[in-house]
Amino acid sequence: MRALSIAATGMNAQQTNLEVIANNIANINTTGFKRARAEFTDLLYQVDRMQGVPSRADASIVPEGVNIGLGVKTAAVRNLHVQGNLVSTGNKFDLALTGKGWFQIEGADGETLYTRAGSFNTNATGQLVTLDGYTVVPGITVPPEAVDVVVNKNGEVFARIEGQIDLQNLGQLALANFANEAGLSALGDNLFRETAASGPATVGMPGEPGFATIEQGYLESSNVDPVKEITELISAQRAYEMNSKVIQAADEMAAVVSKNIR
Repeated sequence: MRALSIAATGMNAQQTNLEVIANNIANINTTGFKRARAEFTDLLYQVDRMQGVPSRADASIVPEGVNIGLGVKTAAVRNLHVQGNLVSTGNKFDLALTGKGWFQIEGADGETLYTRAGSFNTNATGQLVTLDGYTVVPGITVPPEAVDVVVNKNGEVFARIEGQIDLQNLGQLALANFANEAGLSALGDNLFRETAASGPATVGMPGEPGFATIEQGYLESSNVDPVKEITELISAQRAYEMNSKVIQAADEMAAVVSKNIR
């Protein structure tokens, strides 16, 4: 009975949907996290009667066929790169992006990675780094005698040195953009990697057309909406229950047939 296998694909799909929702809720307070959405497509169809062909020799055309769907499959789990709310922290090394763009990070093997989480700090040599110690690209080094650090909306980094009137320019932060942000590969630790699907990174300065501006002393919060996630959770639960009811009904119908045979 095909209904059993069809409903089983539905239950598997809703289990995947539930796992995606669970991950969204788990990261509701993760800096720069982008919620994901599971997307599904129908499986192949079994054709019992083809439409658009003659019903018999020199007869009329069959207007509708008999196509039985074989279930559902997961097509993609898409990260939705929508702007999250900005949360004030008061920390001079916390930087938030308003608009499109990614901070560039040098990974452990020298590969350039990308993140929206601007919770930075300085290491023992004064370099601007992530919470995991990865260097922000291009490198910014804060001198030990600096009493304050200022980052403007255009990504220019300045240090106020005790006894000096003028600010010292430490460098310029650059951002990366992608033609298809959904094609980036998520690595964990708020880091993403460029892929063939995302396209190559386009590097520009904050505030330029198409690039975000930087807000110092703020962090971008997760864009997960708890109300929406709970609604999606209830919907997934109901869909899972309905598929299980189909399996139960198909099993009962098969039991009737087997009893009549005996």
